[in-house]
Amino acid sequence: MLSNTATRYGAVTKFFHWTIAIGIMAMIPLGIIATDMPYDTAEALAQKAQLFSIHKTVGVVLFFVALARILWALTQPKPAPLHPERKLEVFVAEVVHWLLYGSLVIVPLSGWVHHAATEGYAPIWGIGQNLPFVPENERLSQVAGALHGVFEKVLMVSLILHIVGAAKHHILDKDDTLRRMTPGVVEAGTPAPHPVVAPLIGALVVWAFAIGLGQALGVFSAQAAPAQAELAEVESDWQKQDGEIALSIRQFGNEVTGSFADFTAQIRFDETPGPGTKGDVRVEVAIPSLTLGSVTQQAMGPDFFNAEAHPTAVFEADILRAADGYEAQGTLTIKDQSVPLTLPFQLHIDGDTAQMEGRVTLDRRDFAIGSNMTDEGQLGFAVALMVKLTATRAD
Repeated sequence: MLSNTATRYGAVTKFFHWTIAIGIMAMIPLGIIATDMPYDTAEALAQKAQLFSIHKTVGVVLFFVALARILWALTQPKPAPLHPERKLEVFVAEVVHWLLYGSLVIVPLSGWVHHAATEGYAPIWGIGQNLPFVPENERLSQVAGALHGVFEKVLMVSLILHIVGAAKHHILDKDDTLRRMTPGVVEAGTPAPHPVVAPLIGALVVWAFAIGLGQALGVFSAQAAPAQAELAEVESDWQKQDGEIALSIRQFGNEVTGSFADFTAQIRFDETPGPGTKGDVRVEVAIPSLTLGSVTQQAMGPDFFNAEAHPTAVFEADILRAADGYEAQGTLTIKDQSVPLTLPFQLHIDGDTAQMEGRVTLDRRDFAIGSNMTDEGQLGFAVALMVKLTATRAD
């Protein structure tokens, strides 16, 4: 029989139950192992990313299976408890069932939001990386990740209680509670109503307590930003008013973008027409001000920008008029690696306001960034650098 009755579970419910159970029992250790794995070599990072991709992909699948399970349960009678006279035991069992149902939805959904709200690292296979109405926002991603962790703990505790309860019924009570969820037809129990409101309230209280405990432990607090390099104020013929230094790189086949929030620009520029050198520029960038999706902290590490030892990057160049705009020809220094660089850019001056926009492609290997990442499929060698700057003429 496919459907439930008041005294037994049907085949569909059993299928959902054991499919989700197997999925959870695989997902929890997989997530723990992937989190604890190192990523100090290309091979280790590839393995870590693969495990996380499996974890995320299976998690999303389980989310839809859990939704189907819940929708099916809403259309079916729930077999009566075998010992309705044990009020407290029935109440606890119902609370645990509510916690399991809720967690089976919230845990994968919060993980999916955490993934969709940031960029980079371990894609979800075959489903897509984004969610409708979920913007890319690091704070949202951090909160969703914290919720994922909190409700994962609730799910684990609920699962343990559920298993202990089933074992207690099977071993101590020697009744049919566990057997009627196994293959075959097992009629057991006398039809009786299930308590609903009180167990649901109990589950809500547990969830609220878990969130409150997480808040008290600081899991929802914004991550401390890396210590910023103190950039000295500069005197310049043109004063920077606004600007952005953005970068883009491919990681595991996906485009990951980021930007440096803090930089200075010391500019000398001659507006006279004609070819030749028109001035010079010195740009200093605070490396710890970089945001790069979910891999920001990794990018700050010693194998990449090594922000602690090398907190700034410097670009010093002459400004020359080119055939279709301008070029800044000079040297870019990152991690004490100085590399010649020509940045072509367009310039528009309106009165005392100048706007420039340029783009250039770098090779991260020239600056010993990610030297241990030798597989371009894991982390691209080419880094697109986009520069925008608005400056006003100094008085």
